[in-house]
Amino acid sequence: MVRKLVRILATAAAVGGAAFTPAAASAGWYGYGHRADICADRADIRADRRDRADVRRDFRDLRRDLRFGRFGDASRDLADLRRDRQDIRRDQRDLRRDRRDLFFDRHGY
Repeated sequence: MVRKLVRILATAAAVGGAAFTPAAASAGWYGYGHRADICADRADIRADRRDRADVRRDFRDLRRDLRFGRFGDASRDLADLRRDRQDIRRDQRDLRRDRRDLFFDRHGY
């Protein structure tokens, strides 16, 4: 009788363990989140910082060209500044999503 009960419990534990393994793996309960996803989110955040630095540099160049009377260079700088600002506006939603994903990946949600 005891042997039969031990077999039943061992079988139930094996079946139950096998049933929960895919659920635990798909929920991301392994290691420190998804490394590739975390790296991609951080790369996107760094790229946005570089875009903002590029806008500041273009604005500085625009002011310098206007001060020295180089209006052809100033018009090219203004067009580049407009493109960069438009790119930053487009990236705002993606940046918020990247920061949220980075938080959730770091904390295992």
